[in-house]
Amino acid sequence: MTNRFRHSPILTLITLVLFYLGGCATVNLDEHIAQSPEQALSLASDERDPVVGQRYLLRVASRFQDQGRHEDARVILQAPALENAPEDIARQRLLLSMASASELQDGQWAEQLATDSTPESFLSYPAELMSRAAMLQARTYELAGQPLDGALTLILLSQTDSSTSPQEVHNRIWQLLKPINRSTLQSASNNALGFEVQGWLELALRLRTKGASLDDQGRLIRQWQNNWPGHPAAQVLPMDLALLAELAASRPEKLALAVPLQGALASAGKAIRDGFLAAYYQDETTDRSKTDIRVIDTSTGSFSELYEELSNSDIDLIVGPLDKEALSQLANMNTLPIPALGLNYLGPDARIPDGLYQFGLSAEDEARQIADRLDAENIEQVLVLIPHGEWGDRVEAALRARMDQLGLRALDIERFFPEDNLRSVTADLLGITASRQRAIQVERTIGLNVEFEPRRRQDAEGIVLVAAPTVARQFKPLFAFYYGGDLPVYSPSIVYEGTPNPGRDRDIDRVFFTDIPWVLAETNSLREESRQYLSGTTGQLGRLFAMGADAWQLSKRLPLLRQVEDAAIEGQTGILTMDPDGSIHREQRWAQFQGGTPKLLSPTVPRESEPAPTANN
Repeated sequence: MTNRFRHSPILTLITLVLFYLGGCATVNLDEHIAQSPEQALSLASDERDPVVGQRYLLRVASRFQDQGRHEDARVILQAPALENAPEDIARQRLLLSMASASELQDGQWAEQLATDSTPESFLSYPAELMSRAAMLQARTYELAGQPLDGALTLILLSQTDSSTSPQEVHNRIWQLLKPINRSTLQSASNNALGFEVQGWLELALRLRTKGASLDDQGRLIRQWQNNWPGHPAAQVLPMDLALLAELAASRPEKLALAVPLQGALASAGKAIRDGFLAAYYQDETTDRSKTDIRVIDTSTGSFSELYEELSNSDIDLIVGPLDKEALSQLANMNTLPIPALGLNYLGPDARIPDGLYQFGLSAEDEARQIADRLDAENIEQVLVLIPHGEWGDRVEAALRARMDQLGLRALDIERFFPEDNLRSVTADLLGITASRQRAIQVERTIGLNVEFEPRRRQDAEGIVLVAAPTVARQFKPLFAFYYGGDLPVYSPSIVYEGTPNPGRDRDIDRVFFTDIPWVLAETNSLREESRQYLSGTTGQLGRLFAMGADAWQLSKRLPLLRQVEDAAIEGQTGILTMDPDGSIHREQRWAQFQGGTPKLLSPTVPRESEPAPTANN
């Protein structure tokens, strides 16, 4: 205690001297290490020379960034203390701000930074910082929703800095141009100045040609290269486009379509075969003098033996098998000497060998789409009805997984058999049974009869109904009977037989469901032509026919889908994309029963951009 009072006058004197010396900092900013943005700002505010304080703040913000503390760096970089700074400090602040905005994915901050920039802004930095500044500037423009300005920044960089990798810069320019819609590109092209900018914009516009397939886009790229031989991108194509041009030109010429044509799966195998061949004959890009398709019946022997036989022949690709057990035989191999497009999916824990692709009408894809639709419509809590069995197990697992990812909740999942008492199942689902039991318990407790009207549970915002048409037509009226008629109902394609039947489907009116374009599209040239000459193009067989047609389109583009980021095919069964493991996934369309007839719905989120590459078939 004595020592403290003895030193207090000395400390007070030092403080007063510092104060009367014109507000000098109480610490040496060159040596002090601030532990928080608040501490740094406080110390800088005490500095007599504001420029010294500003340089100190930038050093602290840079150190926070090196430590991954971008939130703390943002506090400093957005502080008023850094406003009205000299030009060199303002440039350093902008560079650091773009780095943290990008790391934090802070779109609002990026918009503010983009307002103070032009595509030429990075040129004000020293040569050793120019490339980094341009890359950060492009990322900031992209984050701010201005990808065109980001692309223009990098096009200018490629002209001014020969030390940058042309491949890296061209890849990035294309990633920025790719999502820009046609009207924006056309407007920019009309006002473009400079050979490099004009060439890039024409390349992007060419690949927005309406109705261009992946094969067409490969040819368009080659044509552009011929028209712009001196353009930097013609000499070093973005990797996506180089792959597209190369792979679109190379396709398997000898194919084996291996499906069952006898036995329990014969009708499915024949529908797939007919769809595959119909799409092949309608495909005008096919050189039939070079393409050879062998149709092989897999119902009469071991598929592993058939595969071994085919692998010793000159086959380029096997399309099949359809049977899951036969497909599992391929999973026992480390690498397939001949690639195969399986027409089914292995189990979730199966090992997928190199060279095996998988495609089918996956119930899991539909379950995930239902969850996505719920999320898009802000429906967070639902009741779910799913039939018993292995197929229902897979639907439930996929639905639960995607709902968990999206933060949605299944309040109750009731499994049923078609022969169950559906009235009882519905009452349990909607909480009517529980409500009645509570009333009975009250009567027993007080010893009197109570007037009672059951209430459904009030926390549900929708119902997911997974049921065949004959069962769904019984469930939907029961929802209304048990006070749940106001809840929207969402179903997979199993709810629709595939052909309009207003008289019967009035019972499932207002149900939303997802289905393939083959079923829902108002016009479809392959569908109309096929129905004139072939059977098995409607109903469930029609869906398999469409799957066969898409198997043909996929057979030409498997390496392309695997290697080109964001590549997709607009197929008969949906928009087709590929996982890294070679599994094909589908994005279907949505419809609603209105007056007993399906009415096609618009996507929940309009697709303003025109991603490339895609194909229309």
